[in-house]
Amino acid sequence: MRSTRVLSVAVGLVVQGALWVSPISAQSKAAAPDLRGVDQVIETMMADFHVPGLGVGIIKDGQIVMAKGYGFRDVEAAKPVTSRTLFAIGSNSKSFTTTLLAMLVDEGKLDWNKPVRTWLPDFELYDDYASRNMTPMDLVSHVSGLPRHDAVWYGRAFTRNQIFQRLKYLEPNTSFRNVWQYNNLMFLSAGVLSERITGKSWEEQVRGRLFAPLGMTRSTTSVSEMTKADDFSYPYDYTDGKVARIPFRQIDAVGPAGSINASVDDMLKYVSFRMHFGAWEGKQLVSAKQDSVMQTSRAVVPGAWLFAGVPELGPDTYALGLGVVGYRGHKVVIHGGGIDGFISQMGWLPNDKIGFVILSNTGNTDGGGNPLPNALALYLVDRMLGLPPLDWTGTARKQTKMADSAMKAMRAADIKTRVAGTTPSRALADFAGRYEHPGYGVLEIHAGAKGLDMALDDIKVPLEHVHYDVFAVAPKAMLSGRVTFALDEKGGVTSVSVPIEASVKPIVFTRIKPAKP
Repeated sequence: MRSTRVLSVAVGLVVQGALWVSPISAQSKAAAPDLRGVDQVIETMMADFHVPGLGVGIIKDGQIVMAKGYGFRDVEAAKPVTSRTLFAIGSNSKSFTTTLLAMLVDEGKLDWNKPVRTWLPDFELYDDYASRNMTPMDLVSHVSGLPRHDAVWYGRAFTRNQIFQRLKYLEPNTSFRNVWQYNNLMFLSAGVLSERITGKSWEEQVRGRLFAPLGMTRSTTSVSEMTKADDFSYPYDYTDGKVARIPFRQIDAVGPAGSINASVDDMLKYVSFRMHFGAWEGKQLVSAKQDSVMQTSRAVVPGAWLFAGVPELGPDTYALGLGVVGYRGHKVVIHGGGIDGFISQMGWLPNDKIGFVILSNTGNTDGGGNPLPNALALYLVDRMLGLPPLDWTGTARKQTKMADSAMKAMRAADIKTRVAGTTPSRALADFAGRYEHPGYGVLEIHAGAKGLDMALDDIKVPLEHVHYDVFAVAPKAMLSGRVTFALDEKGGVTSVSVPIEASVKPIVFTRIKPAKP
């Protein structure tokens, strides 16, 4: 489709027993801290970053201090966002998946540190050492050695199990446990792991073990369910100077990595549950010990989890489905999420008893990601801590501009290397056909009046001729870079190489011979 150190297990147990305030509810609201002027700041941010709709929630000392909507969930019909409005939360689904695994650890059905193959004997990666030694904890801390390989699932027709069976064909770009690299496919595998152990789908587990006991009555695990609700948001992008509604992205196959949809009201319940070390309404849904394990840093994030080069932030680390970062001397457990038309942010400061949820209905702004949830989260933390707010809007603008400049520079460098005056060696119709890779499946090349285009199921992009038998995908497309066709000694087109992952060799799709009539 985005933390001082964690309390010890012993302290976690004490916190659960002694500091439980009460379950949050609309009837139980604390006296609000001084948040004067926050509405105006939020509305200005929304205008600056072209975000039509936003849901914002804040908890302090276990009670709600803010839960409200801003702008529109349906721009065309001018329907407002409320605290009940459902948004796709994207990768904020990941910590729900790790919570399911933690529950299995509590029950003695899973061990974080035993090989995944103990329960999934058919778990197989390109790297045999990683296949044999990957643990459940490795799955959910992004240390598999694999880059994202998102085009295996994004816009694809594969089922969850079909994707799982294709992992062995996806090349890593570094050794197992060498470095942190975000990877949705390992969270898909974590979902498959929980399914095999329980005999229930990931969706059934989320609904039965988390949504139901937490009272997240409106939350869903699929956009097809969300759109049946009475109060949900449509997805939008800001492109070419205007806000435009875009299609929903169905990502059920990779659900354990990001398919949950929820409202501010429901997400505040989840955040409160996590802030109380796995307890809800006096009942321990997951042990305080395991909740602490899930909030303990496991890997250093090479780069910035929120904003790069900001001295108040750091070090950036990752736990189990959650980021853990230091901010102005305070520990913040945080994660973002994004899928077409939606960006979310949630987090909490466990030592300060502050939690927040930000849900937005804009995925991109002129091709770059929507920075509002990140900027607003840190602004709200400043206000809740009583610290002088930093200029997070200015920081977001600056980094968005830098990213845009970098993209333009890459485009300019690409153009400089093109050999002028060349043409393809064959008629465009000769490149058309079906090509296959064992991991990525079938890629189709079509020739039309405007030239060639390329399709991986629902991912369809035009190809621009660069030189010789080399074509390019527009930089804004998910499949970007230069596409190269190869010929055999007779001049027949035999394969096409697509740079789907920049950190590994281009993915080679071999031409499928047409069936004889």
